[in-house]
Amino acid sequence: MSRRRLVRLSLITVAAVVVVALVAVMVTAVIVVRRPLPEVAGEQELPGLDADVTVTRDERGVPTITATTSQDLFRAQGYVAAQDRFFEMDYRRHVTSGRLSELVGENKDALAADKVIRTFGWRRVAEQEWGLLEQSTRDALQAYADGVNAYLDGRDPGAIAVEYSVLGVQLNVSTPAEWDPVDSLAWLKAMAWDLRGNYDAELERAASFSSIGDVARVDELFPAYPQDLNLPILTAADLPVSAVQQTSAATTPLDLDSADLQDAMASAAAALDAVPHLMGDGEGVGSNSWVVSGDLTESGSPLLANDPHLGISAPGIWEQIGLRCDDVSAQCPYDVSGFAFAGMPGVVIGHNAELAWGLTNLGADVTDFFLERVDENTTRLDGAQAPITERIEVIHVNGGDDIRLTVRESVHGPLVSDVLDLMGVGSAPVPEDAPARRFAVALGWTALQPGRTMDAVLAMNVAKDAADIQAAAALFDVPSQNIVFATTDGHIGYQAPGRIPVRADIPGGPVPSDGTWPRPGWDSRYEWQGFVDPAAMPRALDPVEGFIVTANQAVTPAGVGPFLTEDWDYGYRAQRIRELLTDATTDGKVSVADMGRIQMDQHSPYADVLVPVLLSLDIEDTFFDDGQDLPLDVEDSFYDDGQELLRTWDRVQSEDSAAAAYFAAVWADILAAAFADDLPDDYGPSGGSRWLEVVRRLIDEPASPWWDDKSTPGVVEGRDQVLTRAMVAARRELTAALGREATDWRWGQLHPAAPEHPVLGGTSLPGLIRNLVNPDPVAVGGGSSIVDATAWDASSGSFAVTAAPSMRMVVDLGDLDASTWVTLTGASGHPASVHYSDQLGPWSRGETFPWPFTQAATEADARDRLTFTP
Repeated sequence: MSRRRLVRLSLITVAAVVVVALVAVMVTAVIVVRRPLPEVAGEQELPGLDADVTVTRDERGVPTITATTSQDLFRAQGYVAAQDRFFEMDYRRHVTSGRLSELVGENKDALAADKVIRTFGWRRVAEQEWGLLEQSTRDALQAYADGVNAYLDGRDPGAIAVEYSVLGVQLNVSTPAEWDPVDSLAWLKAMAWDLRGNYDAELERAASFSSIGDVARVDELFPAYPQDLNLPILTAADLPVSAVQQTSAATTPLDLDSADLQDAMASAAAALDAVPHLMGDGEGVGSNSWVVSGDLTESGSPLLANDPHLGISAPGIWEQIGLRCDDVSAQCPYDVSGFAFAGMPGVVIGHNAELAWGLTNLGADVTDFFLERVDENTTRLDGAQAPITERIEVIHVNGGDDIRLTVRESVHGPLVSDVLDLMGVGSAPVPEDAPARRFAVALGWTALQPGRTMDAVLAMNVAKDAADIQAAAALFDVPSQNIVFATTDGHIGYQAPGRIPVRADIPGGPVPSDGTWPRPGWDSRYEWQGFVDPAAMPRALDPVEGFIVTANQAVTPAGVGPFLTEDWDYGYRAQRIRELLTDATTDGKVSVADMGRIQMDQHSPYADVLVPVLLSLDIEDTFFDDGQDLPLDVEDSFYDDGQELLRTWDRVQSEDSAAAAYFAAVWADILAAAFADDLPDDYGPSGGSRWLEVVRRLIDEPASPWWDDKSTPGVVEGRDQVLTRAMVAARRELTAALGREATDWRWGQLHPAAPEHPVLGGTSLPGLIRNLVNPDPVAVGGGSSIVDATAWDASSGSFAVTAAPSMRMVVDLGDLDASTWVTLTGASGHPASVHYSDQLGPWSRGETFPWPFTQAATEADARDRLTFTP
């Protein structure tokens, strides 16, 4: 199931005009595309500095900034970010403030996104956060903004980014507004939205109920985490005593009935689907991260690995950077290197001289949908009336008329079902005595309350030990992330941060009270009871096992620790990493190279579940075709060619594997036949870890009703018939797509990674522009729920990559200069730069680059040097 909606411009006319100009005068074309490239050597004035600042860049264009004060450091970081990636920053701030229509003009997708984000009020919340932050954080944000604005000062749009030149052919492109510190804070809301937890699962449960009509059967499609098979991050023994407490378990729903909620839920789903996913969306969005004690490594010091799995785009999501104070002190405490977001000061993932940290999405349930009974300007709550507040938002459309939007909020959050008036499917079980049969849907979300995540980001940049990480985590409100860390003095650890709602246990309630289903907004028992105490959040230091693995799986054993969610990744990636680390430490000691090899592991857990059963079926006996059982000529091996590939397959989804291509096609066909017919449109089986767990539990139930394909009336299929038909169908599909010779098929031919520009990436554009802004696709291995997590959507009809490792890093705490890193595309956001996509090829092959950190190493690696003067 693919529910992402990327905003694309309809620029056929615009692009045609540009192409004519570029073809007619090629010199002009070169000037247009190269004009925004920044000067990276020499000397430039940067007003407001206290002293000179140096910026060195390595052969991939990655900058390291050295300054004497924190303010100079962040001012220079803002300037450099604007040099390299200002259009990306500008696009992000237009999205996060609900002003995309101002940038791209009349576009229905842009307008839909603006309406929803204005309804959320991301920018309004960010403005409220400003006053909560430490003064030092506000100073850093202001210095960063000053640096951005110093770069913009005096430059016309065409000198800032080629995208403005393209847009300016048809639209009114004015000089970009100055950068405001709140623009940086608003980006945190986009991060929180894309990494928010079980929002999709909650909607999907409600939508599935509308077509299945039975809560118990719906629950079979959302099985419990398999703790007997895939271990959680921590065991009870790893946790401090203060963190061990019984969870509030879900109750069995009683007397459920499907009410007329389809319209409200469908409108809410459509509205939320309109939000651009700046970091990715769906089951493929997650991460791997693990840390190994020095007792188990070749160097005798800890090693840490991280590779966040996010949406793919051009330029890539991350900005590689080093930030160094000349003299590290309390007044200027930064000496940090890693991955930043263009538009925000500091480093989000990386290491300093004493500590390295990695992040993976914890997936805590931080959103709830509240079903509201609306009577004009009030909602029903415990038999009384609760107020609805209203405000007017004005959306400016470049080249069009302004749009006035009325935003309504209940006591539980914004009424998202108001935003888009769409009909469709989707409902939730409610009791017979619900106070109305007409509903609105409010979104409760922790990120809509102001917080101090920006304080946490900068605090982690200077953290030295577990206590510092715990203190930073207490401020890291959203998005909730797993933090693994290691120190140069030999410690490894884990910390869970996040603002996590506490939900009451309601025995006999109309729906489970654990946040897995939409909640009755008219019943105050379902309101949040506060938030988990940061001191009770799971953490561990130096576990006996000697390593910690986080890959979006369950954090603690069932019933231990605070309740976080019921909707985890099902742990197949995490368990595979654990097995590989165990093997490596049994045979010897772990090295940096070993960590990199584990990151590229492409073993398929799907194959472990399905291949033995597929090989047990006699495809030469019968096959299913168009609803009829037809004999197969046993002398013709056409249909069993694919099955034969599986007999010698090592179950590795490598880029050059024929068997991997065939198996992926079989998997998609199995899901379609067994489940798609039971589910509403737009909620088909995506094939991620949840679907693997569903099928694993059904594989020993060959007569389960789930195997029956309802699209074949009069025929009741069982497991073997569905699996056999899937093998036959896959043979036909791949013959059409890749050729008759099965041994010539390649998984990478079906499975390309194709980063696209967020605005100019549409296929309707002429080739000249499309080729300029979109790097050539690369064939890759891996797949969903594989350690090399290049996810794809089995319900979409395509095997193309939807999310992937956005970067890979391995940090050696014994020799920081021996660490390695790579990012998805490159350091620059300018399509004409040699560094726009120079890392994409190496990334696709699993290659990484040296990551120098010390002053001597970065100086030795420098290719360009720029000095900023006051």
